[in-house]
Order: sequence, then structure tokens, then C-alpha cells
Amino acid sequence: MVDFRSNAFQLTATSASPIHQNIKDKMVASTERDTVHIFRTLHNTARVFKNKVAMEVVEIERRPGGAKFEDVRELVSGARGRKVYELGDSDYGIWSAGIAVGLIDDVPTCEELVGRMEREVEEILGEMRGLVEVKARL
Repeated sequence: MVDFRSNAFQLTATSASPIHQNIKDKMVASTERDTVHIFRTLHNTARVFKNKVAMEVVEIERRPGGAKFEDVRELVSGARGRKVYELGDSDYGIWSAGIAVGLIDDVPTCEELVGRMEREVEEILGEMRGLVEVKARL
């Protein structure tokens, strides 16, 4: 079944995307278990790729007495996260990755991805049409 969240996320893993090929390859190799929540103790939960930096943030948050944003600011900076996509080093900073990362199986062209999405929608609509026809006969 089509999952539009994974297809939207997969746009970052298309051949046309400007992010480094190493990150695209990391997405393809990943499962939904390769993500982790950060900022829970700061009441601003985010799901990111489980890498060295993300796990360091989690450890800081688990310290006795908790953590303040200032304790993790340098680790989670947007500038550092952008470098992940530029340099291709998946451990350089945090980068957003939902569980849909586990549904990415390849690095298609945009045309291939959109075509795939169209076929999946047509399949789903065909299945739904069949359900409606069966129910109408009852």
C-alpha cells in the first residue's frame, strides 16, 4: 500500500536531490529502527537518524538532573545538520528521519518516483472500486 509520507520523504533520496550520495545510500540501507527521539526531556520531541551525535544528545538528556537546550545546542545546530547533506558524513550532525526511512528501497529519478506513486494510487483506487462494487451487490 502506498505511504505518501515515505514517498514525500523519498524525494530527498532521488537522483535529482542535491544531498550527498552517501546520505541517500544510508537512507536505502536503513530501517525504521535506525531513528531515535531527541529533545523529549525538553518537551520538543523530534525523530532523527540514529547516529553518534543523536545518541550523544540522548545521553546528555539522560544525565541526572536532566539537560537544558544550551547543553546540546552545538550538537544540534542547523549549520551542523546541513553539513551532513553537503559532506555525506551521516555522523556529523543530526538529520531528520522518520520511520518512513525504512520504506526507502532505492534512489530513483523523480520521474520514476512519480510514476511509481501514480501506479500505487491507481492500484489502491482499483481495490477500493472493487470493495464498493461488492458492497453494492450485497
